[in-house]
Amino acid sequence: MTEKHQRRRWGRKLAGLLVGSTVVLGCHDARRAEPVSITNLDLRPMTIAVAPALNQSGSADFDRNRFADLMASELSYAEGISVIPVSRVLGVLATQGLDRIESPSHALELVELLGADAILVFAVTEYDPYDPPSIGIAAQLYGTRPRPRGGMFDPIALSRQTRLTEASAPPAPQRLLAQAERVFDASHDSVTRMVREYADRRDADESPYGWRKYVVSQQHFIRYCCHATIRALLHGEHEPVHENGNRQRYGSHECDSAAIVGER
Repeated sequence: MTEKHQRRRWGRKLAGLLVGSTVVLGCHDARRAEPVSITNLDLRPMTIAVAPALNQSGSADFDRNRFADLMASELSYAEGISVIPVSRVLGVLATQGLDRIESPSHALELVELLGADAILVFAVTEYDPYDPPSIGIAAQLYGTRPRPRGGMFDPIALSRQTRLTEASAPPAPQRLLAQAERVFDASHDSVTRMVREYADRRDADESPYGWRKYVVSQQHFIRYCCHATIRALLHGEHEPVHENGNRQRYGSHECDSAAIVGER
């Protein structure tokens, strides 16, 4: 057999291998679970900007802008929500000589500057990334668009809920569209159960760790925490997420958190 024929024969074999690989990969991709979508029950379609994370945990072990990028990534799975990335928010803040949201009125100012309907401001209140990890997130959604189902907020009830003082409260009664405060402690069965349900739809079986990939990997656990926080913001699920003595904290409509940012 001539060298030319040998090259042709080898080319045909290689083409066959590539076609076979494509078929196998195509079948594999067909079996992949769809990304976990987040239903949007409380807010109509809107554009939301994501602010850089505020570090209130006392830990310096995470990148707050990277954390916010993961929050923005998970928010993109919410139905009817368009996301303005963290980089654009940082750009506007940079023109103001700042690197963070400083107050509720500042948050609303950025909503206008960015041409958004709302801005997601959140703080990392606890951060222990080691197995079993524990991450706390307090999140608030500031905007000017009221909820379609609830109409206008009761300003008296809202002031009680957020503990904003009369002097610090922005004038618009719908300034705070939603809030959630949660601690995700993977040492508790209630949290690991929710992580498993999330992992089952994120191809966790492709990892040698299985569903525990979302516990042993800091980035994957952060993703889960962001996903659950957004879900609570958008439809206020009342799931127990952390035990503290005899008290359990729940989703957005049952938390009683102070404002994440103080007035300038």
